[in-house]
Amino acid sequence: MSGKLFIVATPIGNLEDLTPRARQTLAEVDLVAAEDTRHTGRLLSHIGVKIRLLALHDHNEQQVVPKLIAALESGQSIALVSDAGTPLVSDPGYRLVQAAHANDIVVSPIPGPSAVTAALSAAGLPTDRFCFEGFLPAKKAARLNALETLGRETRTLVFYESVHRIADVLADLCDVFGDERTAFIGRELTKMHEECVQDSLGSLRDKIADGSIVGKGEFVIVVAGSEEVAESSLEIDRLLEALADRLSAKDAAKVAAKATGLKRNALYDRILKIRG
Repeated sequence: MSGKLFIVATPIGNLEDLTPRARQTLAEVDLVAAEDTRHTGRLLSHIGVKIRLLALHDHNEQQVVPKLIAALESGQSIALVSDAGTPLVSDPGYRLVQAAHANDIVVSPIPGPSAVTAALSAAGLPTDRFCFEGFLPAKKAARLNALETLGRETRTLVFYESVHRIADVLADLCDVFGDERTAFIGRELTKMHEECVQDSLGSLRDKIADGSIVGKGEFVIVVAGSEEVAESSLEIDRLLEALADRLSAKDAAKVAAKATGLKRNALYDRILKIRG
């Protein structure tokens, strides 16, 4: 029988966040496929586990995956880990998991730390619907273009960003979304110098600029979704018109919000405009 591929979440900062099940899995598998073997080696040493490590990252994934699939088919079990957090969330591993499914190998997630969910839980912004965008493009023109496509996105937005670009990215977010859009910065989440700050985008930009938020470490940016309904949404307008003919504006907005996933307040405002 084939072995099993475990997708193991590891700490994003505090080593004590490794779950008991993750510890047990890492101790029992035949091999750990790691984004950085030195980094993962330190984690394994911390929990007292000695096991074979193999590097799996963006630059060698295509060459290494066939070897890992062969090992799994021979009956070995493998744990896939990234440097921090849940593998495949802006980390390598996609080709391995895809190949495992294609070869009828059992894939089992071992859930745990994730910078995305950690930031969302502390942001104080709607989390019923959110959109994870990972890292924005490094070049300004491409970054602005990407943000423009998200200008009317009504879901809460989540971005990762490095210390080298955090100031530029916040400036671009202000240019596209406006200074007043509510947002959150999670810096060095779960680590000793953790900061969690909710404010307007403009204020967060200024706090990074003046050092009120320390410009060091790793950042997660969470931005409130747009309250607007796109002017070109003809199908939404038709839906609102039909509902408004039979219901009060309040009830029509409530039904439309449930049907479309858009925010009720924005739909209510739209109904009032449609009515004249």
